[in-house]
Amino acid sequence: MKRFHLIAVLVLATCGAAAAQQITRIGVIDLQKVYMTYYKDSQAVRAFEEDKQKVEAEIQRLGDEIKGLQAKRVEFQAAGDEEAVKTLDETIYKKALFLQDFIKVKQAELEDRSTSLTQSDAFGKLLYRTVQAIAEAEGYSLILSSKNADNVGSTIIWFSSMIDITDKVIQALVSGQ
Repeated sequence: MKRFHLIAVLVLATCGAAAAQQITRIGVIDLQKVYMTYYKDSQAVRAFEEDKQKVEAEIQRLGDEIKGLQAKRVEFQAAGDEEAVKTLDETIYKKALFLQDFIKVKQAELEDRSTSLTQSDAFGKLLYRTVQAIAEAEGYSLILSSKNADNVGSTIIWFSSMIDITDKVIQALVSGQ
């Protein structure tokens, strides 16, 4: 009988210790996606998207221009025209530097505009309350912003889509909860 009580006490102690250890659940959210989906009809967002597409088109055009010059360089090199190759090398180098600087500047400008769009007080409060409600309802202890998983500067290297609550937040915002 003592043995049975001892085993029962050990089982209860083990269960109590297991219950005391709460598993931390972490979720991620793509705030840009939430904002762009929730405010997709907003004039400011449409203007931002148009400007973003213009920048992408200009980057593509500049890149294509460099590729064309590189093709010409190969032709001149095959023909043995070293003077033309040298001139094209300088031109390609200058255009490549310009393209790098252009990309850095435009990405910074777009990031600043995107941040200012997503940080309006009314939207920020609504978003915070919505994320808080979903996190508490589903047992998340921490919600991180994934920013953009394709972005090299993202602080999250990898995450499972199972912890992404972005679509749930969008649905809650759209339905007015």
